[in-house]
Amino acid sequence: MMSAEIALDAGDQLGEGPFWDELRGELLRVDISRGLVHGWNPSTGAAWRRQCDGEVGAAVPRAGADGLVLAVGRRIVLDAGDGHAHDGERTRVLASVEEDRPGNRFNDCKCDPTGRLWAGTMSGESSPGAGSLYRLAPGGELDRVVTGTTISNGLGWSPAGDLMYFIDSTTHRIDVFDYDAGSGEIANRRAFARIDPSDGLPDGMTVDSEGGIWVCLFGGGAVRRYAEDGALEAKVLLPVTNPTSPVFGGEDLRTLYVTSARHGLSDEQLAAEPLAGAVLALEPGVAGVPGNRFAG
Repeated sequence: MMSAEIALDAGDQLGEGPFWDELRGELLRVDISRGLVHGWNPSTGAAWRRQCDGEVGAAVPRAGADGLVLAVGRRIVLDAGDGHAHDGERTRVLASVEEDRPGNRFNDCKCDPTGRLWAGTMSGESSPGAGSLYRLAPGGELDRVVTGTTISNGLGWSPAGDLMYFIDSTTHRIDVFDYDAGSGEIANRRAFARIDPSDGLPDGMTVDSEGGIWVCLFGGGAVRRYAEDGALEAKVLLPVTNPTSPVFGGEDLRTLYVTSARHGLSDEQLAAEPLAGAVLALEPGVAGVPGNRFAG
């Protein structure tokens, strides 16, 4: 039976958005509500963090250059530094959205195989239909691609690059689109897997090298693997109620790291669950694929 170990007792309030930076050997993650970006090297134990000027939904490294693309509030920000320090002169706003909805913010963001950034929004109150999913081409305009989302969450692409997966959590589904890598266009949205509400909310996801979909169940204390045909293949119970997002990391990309949250737990639950907010690690017996970096 696969089991989880504690990789880092981080105590994140709303740990999210893990990204394995293979160039630095670091696991990046954000603590959304505290506005923090974290970096941690599992081999050396070295760690750093930087404070953002708002809630931060994601941090994605750039391709071919130092720096990160950050989703801060309703802004996509390019930080040309190395992430270890903040210098206002090295930051630039690439896009800003939903000026008419000040209660909204970016949530999960990932890059597709060609380096476009996909970024979803949600309202602070999870108001139905208040969010959207956007696509930002390097050096191009921000396009609103999917409208009427509620909690825009997990994103992923098939190893062949012909499918894109997407989670709007309150639909209790993982959806899949046909994906055109050349244009970045998506089409033919349909349900890939359905999740019973009693099992928790589908949150972040990652895709392994065999095409399996790993998804965290927020409130359900588990991570699941779905096969390419949508069949449920594995379920791993975790020592935290609110796992948020998985990513493969380590030198061979065979360790599955899982972020988690203290968010939404009562004082009694927190007392009974001291590991809430930790980063967990699993050895699932399958490798992941390298994370996609922003090409801008």
